[in-house]
Amino acid sequence: MNPERIFEEFPAPSYRGTQEQALRDIRDAFEAGNDVVLVRAPTGSGKSLLARAVAGCARKIDDADPSDATGAYYTTPQVSQLDDVAADDLLSDLNVIRGKSNYSCILPDERNTPVNQAPCVRERGYDCSVKHRCPYFSDRAIASNRDIAAMTLAYFMQTAGSEVFRTRDVVVIDEAHGLAQWAEMYATIQLGPRTVPFWDDLRVPEIDSLDRAVRYAENLAQICGRRKDDLLAQDSLSLSEVRERDRLQELIGELDWFVSDYRDPESPTTWLVDQSEPSSARVESRADGDEPAGGPLTIKPMSPEKYLKHTVWDRGNKFALLSATILNKDAFCRQVGLNPENVALVDVEHTFPVENRPLYDVTQGKMTYEHRSETTPKIARTIVRLMQHHPDEKGLVHAHSYDIQERLADMLSDFGVGDRVRTHDRDGRDAALDAWKASDDPDVFLSVKMEEALDLKGDLCRWQVLCKAPFLNTGDSRVAHRLEEGQWAWYYRTALRTIIQGCGRVVRAPDDYGATYLADSSLLDLFERARTDMPDWFEEQVDRLSEPDLPEFQPQAALADSDGAGGGNTTSKTSENGTSTADERSRNRSRSRRSGRSSSGSSPLADVWDTDG
Repeated sequence: MNPERIFEEFPAPSYRGTQEQALRDIRDAFEAGNDVVLVRAPTGSGKSLLARAVAGCARKIDDADPSDATGAYYTTPQVSQLDDVAADDLLSDLNVIRGKSNYSCILPDERNTPVNQAPCVRERGYDCSVKHRCPYFSDRAIASNRDIAAMTLAYFMQTAGSEVFRTRDVVVIDEAHGLAQWAEMYATIQLGPRTVPFWDDLRVPEIDSLDRAVRYAENLAQICGRRKDDLLAQDSLSLSEVRERDRLQELIGELDWFVSDYRDPESPTTWLVDQSEPSSARVESRADGDEPAGGPLTIKPMSPEKYLKHTVWDRGNKFALLSATILNKDAFCRQVGLNPENVALVDVEHTFPVENRPLYDVTQGKMTYEHRSETTPKIARTIVRLMQHHPDEKGLVHAHSYDIQERLADMLSDFGVGDRVRTHDRDGRDAALDAWKASDDPDVFLSVKMEEALDLKGDLCRWQVLCKAPFLNTGDSRVAHRLEEGQWAWYYRTALRTIIQGCGRVVRAPDDYGATYLADSSLLDLFERARTDMPDWFEEQVDRLSEPDLPEFQPQAALADSDGAGGGNTTSKTSENGTSTADERSRNRSRSRRSGRSSSGSSPLADVWDTDG
């Protein structure tokens, strides 16, 4: 790596804010001999441009010996972040590669078939005549041979040990604050009817210890291996058989990793096993004398340092980890298996005026489960008053869970303001979000788990509500285990991180502005408990916390009429024909905003975050 190149590798024609100083500090940190540099850069500081400059410092092929690692990886946990990179002209030399399921086969009769189900994976010995033009293999070849390959963190981890994506000189991880949690999620093994193709054929015992879980995992891996070999022996597979084969291969790898890690005396990983109740059919089918039937299993690692070493730290020589919310350097390093003494922290100043990103106290009580029924109606009334206060501006409500989202949606509908409210379900998140963003209507979007990787610049959103302090679910055995060990600072710090991420959704540039309203009184308590971990710029926001002057509760005034009724802080715009755009929007509100909810296709974060409570 040559850190001196960092300025010439910066892709923008000019610097904004404190980018030039940030590049200087990052350069100095690497030149001081650090292998890992944490870059704590607030929202809007241009992290992707900083990331590109660091990646450009990687050793070039012309300057390397045959055995030297060259080039760079850029990776991020968020698919939307990768989409933004792919669409940014300044980052056009980041060559993006995605998983096979994101590409369609180009054979004439297979154009609607994803590449991971195409004839080349269905038929043994299939010789594809157009493989050289296949979009997946083409992108993979380009990414593997160019200086900078860009991919999601999931794909990056899955390609560990790949002959195609070998060790590179520099690895840049954007949105790196959740690295430990994402690693825990990826390394978690789910054994149940939705994840084990032949679950109904298995005899699952009660698992009362880790040793027994390991023995069962070994046995299951052998069964999976035999079934996979049977499928591989066939000349041709159906689509369902392809999916089964691929899932069996994944499952074998997961089980083998668990067994080997558990039996490694040097491994720092702590494993937990949760078992659900068996189905009534499984219990009834048990023959007399059989051991008690067990239900689905979840095998979870805690602080999987060994997993991260294999999938991340062995993949590069130098690392830059970027995020707005790496709140505590030492704690972060311990979680991901790094020695803090060998890691540098670079702080990038916040350049957004604090008065443009105000926090307002509209707390109505606690939103813990036992108080939720009492507090939620008060928050719903407050949202109506905020809709009156912002009659011609879009709003975002962070509902935290689908249960809270549904309650709020029903109450707002009962109040008569449902025509200005949109929701989403688990399966239609992206489509509902895109439709809301594309609309000119000042609708309020009730969201679940959208505190990160969401860019609502300008008029896309001018105000938002945090309905609940985003504490991790204490019903998760990993969370419970840590709290039993007294890791309360970690618990509060994790919630604070989500809040800071959420607050950054509506203010995206120095001249942008947006208000954040706090509705759960537990948020104020959290600020006090986690104050020592707050970045200075966010502490400044908290110190300016105030109560807004909201209009009295009048639901009809929340429906953005022509004169901006309700005491709002904005005025209606006038269209070319002389009518109020608010009037036009009001006439166009006959369509329903509510979308159905599905119990399938859960969010990829559902195993970690409580999206139902």
